[in-house]
Amino acid sequence: MGKVIVVKASFDPEAGVWSTESSDIHGLRIEAATIEALIERIPGAIQDLLEDCDGEGSYPHDVPVELIAHASTRVRLGLAA
Repeated sequence: MGKVIVVKASFDPEAGVWSTESSDIHGLRIEAATIEALIERIPGAIQDLLEDCDGEGSYPHDVPVELIAHASTRVRLGLAA
């Protein structure tokens, strides 16, 4: 299997946005209101970063991006009688 770019993202409930936490691409820091919007922004941001650092040569022409997303919530349970 060829190279895969792994991007980890999480939801910040206080800010109400999804943002990248870490990535195989140094400097990839983006956020968006929805996970779908974040997914749409990732390829362009990666292209920009690779072109800026002239790192395109280390990746094939068409490379898959694997997004690992994390969100959490709470549930308040009543006390059992």
